[in-house]
Amino acid sequence: MAKKEETLKVPKDIPLLPVRDIVVFPYMILPLFVARTISINAIDEALAKDRMIFLTTQKDQSEEEPTPDQLYKVGTAALIMRMLKMPDGRIKILVQGVARAKVVEVPQEEPFFRARIQRIEDDKVDSGDLEVEALLRAVKEQMQKITSMGKALLPDIMVVAENLDEPGRLADLLGSNLGLKVADAQEILEIEDPVARLRRVNEQLNKEIDLLEMQEKIHSRAKGEIDKSQREYYLREQLKAIQKELGEIDERSTEMAEYEEKIKSADMPEKVLAQAEKQLERLAHMHPDAAEASLVRTYLDWLVEIPWSRSTTDNLDIPLAEKVLDEDHYDLEKVKIRIVEYLSVRKLKEQMKGPILCFVGPPGVGKTSLGKSIARSLGRKFVRISLGGVRDEAEIRGHRRTYVGALPGKIIQGIHGAGSNNPVFMMDEVDKIGTDFRGDPSSALLEVLDPEQNQSFVDHYLGVPFDLSNVMFITTANLLDPIPPALKDRMEVLYLQGYTDEEKRHIARRYLLARQLEEHGLTEEDLKISDPAILEIIHRYTREAGLRNLEREVAKVCRKTAREIASGKKGPFHVSARNLKKYLGPRKYFMESEQEESEVGVATGLAWTPAGGEILHVETSLMKGKGGVILTGQLGDVMKESAQASISYARSRAADFDVNPDFSSRNDIHIHVPAGAIPKDGPSAGITITTALISSLTGIPVNKDVAMTGEVTLRGRVLPIGGLKEKVLAAHRAGIKTVIFPARNKIDLEEIPPKIRRAMTLVPVDSIDEVLKEALLPAAPPASKSAGRRRKNPSSRRGTPPEATA
Repeated sequence: MAKKEETLKVPKDIPLLPVRDIVVFPYMILPLFVARTISINAIDEALAKDRMIFLTTQKDQSEEEPTPDQLYKVGTAALIMRMLKMPDGRIKILVQGVARAKVVEVPQEEPFFRARIQRIEDDKVDSGDLEVEALLRAVKEQMQKITSMGKALLPDIMVVAENLDEPGRLADLLGSNLGLKVADAQEILEIEDPVARLRRVNEQLNKEIDLLEMQEKIHSRAKGEIDKSQREYYLREQLKAIQKELGEIDERSTEMAEYEEKIKSADMPEKVLAQAEKQLERLAHMHPDAAEASLVRTYLDWLVEIPWSRSTTDNLDIPLAEKVLDEDHYDLEKVKIRIVEYLSVRKLKEQMKGPILCFVGPPGVGKTSLGKSIARSLGRKFVRISLGGVRDEAEIRGHRRTYVGALPGKIIQGIHGAGSNNPVFMMDEVDKIGTDFRGDPSSALLEVLDPEQNQSFVDHYLGVPFDLSNVMFITTANLLDPIPPALKDRMEVLYLQGYTDEEKRHIARRYLLARQLEEHGLTEEDLKISDPAILEIIHRYTREAGLRNLEREVAKVCRKTAREIASGKKGPFHVSARNLKKYLGPRKYFMESEQEESEVGVATGLAWTPAGGEILHVETSLMKGKGGVILTGQLGDVMKESAQASISYARSRAADFDVNPDFSSRNDIHIHVPAGAIPKDGPSAGITITTALISSLTGIPVNKDVAMTGEVTLRGRVLPIGGLKEKVLAAHRAGIKTVIFPARNKIDLEEIPPKIRRAMTLVPVDSIDEVLKEALLPAAPPASKSAGRRRKNPSSRRGTPPEATA
């Protein structure tokens, strides 16, 4: 190989290939990847001739298109041994350095660099020179040393280096394999004297040895630190054993003493104290860095921070409590009376179990905010948790400590956050608890909400009983039906009914408007809303039992006013019923009485919803057919049965109403309840369906100013229903003048505000005959023969519909 290299002729005019990140030495074989167009053109030129190319390194490695001035003058002429074109357009070549050379001139720069070079020959060296021999030996020894210290050199390189006796060849070999920086490698390449070049390589070897020794020292120091830590741990363990034998206090005594002091000051019950001392003893025998130790510490922290014996003093000033309740909420007299009764008994008997109250009512009537007022009136801390969507029993009872990240349940967390063992504890949305494979949270609440059992409530995380009998629990729900019977039985249910229009006006004037003015940065001088405007908002822009939408509409008026003031306009701004449209836009709701006229076959019923009462129109129509019955409007099973009972009653009384008894076999009956997208169910629409059906059969219109509610039997009796107050309020909102209701519901009239009772005609009835007498225009159809009120052919005056006479 050496002879072949010596015979290779290096041309003076040769393509130039700039390389970066590496310096190519003579006798060096390496692959190069070429991507630049100018470099690819240089390779193509070299392959087309003698395969010789000149390799020189860029001074600035980041330069993409270097100029001849940005290249080192000294490089290496090389032979292209292999060439391979890559799929991405690059070229891979394998080159072998042949000889050093120096660029004399670059006469061509496009389409590739062509250089005129001058070969650099090594000076001859006296093989018998002792200094050269010693230098060769020293370099080889240094090479062996850096290899033993961890420097990676290929075994083939080591073998070749051991057999080289030429200083220049050895310097070039080591210079290309030591991994030197480009500047250091270029410096070695440019030294023409072989001995001087080898000395420079020797200096680099010494520098490399110094670096490796420093690296070894750093490694040894780090290892010594680890060994020291292990040694200190071992010595500490020995010291503990010695101190234990001598009866001396160890380093952890301070932590143990702090826990002991906290346990003493926590005033725990006996069972809890025994558990705390047991866990503290376990912690004392554990290593402080053990994983179990941190779990025990967390458990002890919970035990000592829970208010086992800390409680607030109740405010037993009855007049003051009444004043606080009246300041925060308007009306809600039943709830206020119940709280005052509790305070009164509490004043007479100090040891009294906390009541379990359940506020049931439509959204927005003040159930949650009432809990805060109760806490304020009692002088207790207030805790609120939401049970909506809770499906895991552990949310109530806590997780066992064997689980990662275990915590107590919401009950103990709430008590811990309150800092007292007798807060007012509100559980919102108790009717929306779920159940799945993780247990039934409502069943877990049975113990919590039972005054006879909750004095020893055990949370799974704590594992010790906590007395909840001093806590005043309040739950809220929109509906009572979804609550399990066992849980419902443990609570005292208080119904919060919807507000009347006058109550809403008073609350808006006293509470809502003042709050929204403050939230929007306004004063009473900036915005004035008249009472007719507030009533207009209540009637035309909201339809609810509560107050949330009313407050939103008031806030909308405040925002419009704030925009006007921010734009530079001067107040005060007066909002009246006439200019309300400017602030809130077109009306959203209309009175049902404004939309309907007295019609045949259309009766107005009353329905109860979670959001309060609603009016419900029932329409009936008779068509020629074969006795089919069509029920539409998303009716539930109970309501469908009421419709069937109404049809049966009408058939049984056909003769009394002077209707052809065969009407049901020769006509199809269609009963429809509008708002078909809304599911409807319940028996209270029975008399409404019956009235609409008999109106269709007799052709007598139903008075549009009359609304009714009640369940009907096959004998025409009217049975009681629920939610009378909400239904009457809905009728009042809709402008209905007369409400027909079951006579057995007279006891519910006390719940209706006196002002509403005076403004409306409330008619109690026991039978359908009484309903028809009040509802049909101008008078009811003939009564039954037994009643002695039958009238001859009422249809001759009004005209019997074709369906009834077919």
